[in-house]
Amino acid sequence: MYAKTAEFDAAQQQMAQYAKVLSHPARLAIVQLLARRQECIVGDIAQEFPFLSRTTVSQHLQELKNAGIISGEIDGVKICYCLNYDAIQAINAMFKSFFKNISEGSCCK
Repeated sequence: MYAKTAEFDAAQQQMAQYAKVLSHPARLAIVQLLARRQECIVGDIAQEFPFLSRTTVSQHLQELKNAGIISGEIDGVKICYCLNYDAIQAINAMFKSFFKNISEGSCCK
């Protein structure tokens, strides 16, 4: 399937990519957990979500890391994850700007 994403500007493409990564409730919960704790070992993150397998949690962490939303450092045999605050600030600014530019109006009322 050809989505024609190249037809949209870079800001729209970037925002869509962040929205796609953040569209899963598990990834949102992981971001919120990391915001509260400042950093977490992957095993600790998995324990917070006992209804998800450790493999599933790792896959969600990888998606967030690939998007640049979190970073992970190897600490011996453990991987410690934390938020990439530069990316979080950029995402926040991007979405604020997007919604600010959408004014209230009537739509099919």
